[in-house]
Amino acid sequence: MSAAPHVPVLLKEVIDALAIAPGERHVDGTFGAGGYSRAMIEKGAKVFAFDRDPDAVAAALELPGLTVIERRFSEMEEALADAGALPVDGVTLDIGVSSMQFDQAERGFSVQADGPLDMRMEQAGVSAADFLNEADEAEIADVIFRLGEERRSRRIARAIVAARPLSRTLELASVVRKAVGYIAGKDKDPAVQVFQAVRIHLNRELDELQGGLEAAERVLAPGGRLAVVTFHSLEDRIVKQFLRDRSGAAPAGSRHMPAAKMRRPSFESVSKAVRPSAAEVAANPRARSATLRVAKRTAAEAWSKGEAA
Repeated sequence: MSAAPHVPVLLKEVIDALAIAPGERHVDGTFGAGGYSRAMIEKGAKVFAFDRDPDAVAAALELPGLTVIERRFSEMEEALADAGALPVDGVTLDIGVSSMQFDQAERGFSVQADGPLDMRMEQAGVSAADFLNEADEAEIADVIFRLGEERRSRRIARAIVAARPLSRTLELASVVRKAVGYIAGKDKDPAVQVFQAVRIHLNRELDELQGGLEAAERVLAPGGRLAVVTFHSLEDRIVKQFLRDRSGAAPAGSRHMPAAKMRRPSFESVSKAVRPSAAEVAANPRARSATLRVAKRTAAEAWSKGEAA
């Protein structure tokens, strides 16, 4: 789809789970370099691919059966309706930052290459530099603790505020590492957790994931398949809980705490977590933290937005 180097994670497992039949309509909610889309098209699917990054959309090659849409995947219902493409037979979401975004230093996502403190997937709005230079210490600490799962968040936030203004990625990484006494080769790099937290906060990634799952529920035809690849516990927790609720596997109300109402499950055949093989991790180290979860849409009505069991 583009000349950028990119290896789709768990590609065979995703395509096998989708069980694509020729002529089906599938959504690739996180287009990136188009690895999943290409594999879907090779199976005979017509693919509607979404990406909010204008660079990914601009780099996409034209292929028969492919429609690339520059929108968030949480907006897929509206976009597919406009295209006259509802319902669809499959939705695939590969959550997080693409290899191309990490590899382009000027995008500011990587702790290993110097670039501007940007981290905006849509290349618009508040940048990482804006947030870190303007937010108060308590807010920065809260973001690092919640979204980076970093217990030393207060110490790191204090160091960031003391070092302001910050403008470069390696500058931020150095401040974070110094604040916690990081020893290369011995400790887990705290800068990775901080970059993750700031990126997720700026791009509202967890809200987007929840919205994307609910949108997928609304656009999938009965028997349609949902495949979601996540890369850290915060993402996987949302997917796992969503599928637990929607499949009726969440704990029911008791006589002490009765359920408000019983909903018919909108998903079934929920898979156990699938993780990459040792061979895939050796060939593509970025796959090491990936988790795939798959489920099949039932004929039940979609639940309301934000509804839980």
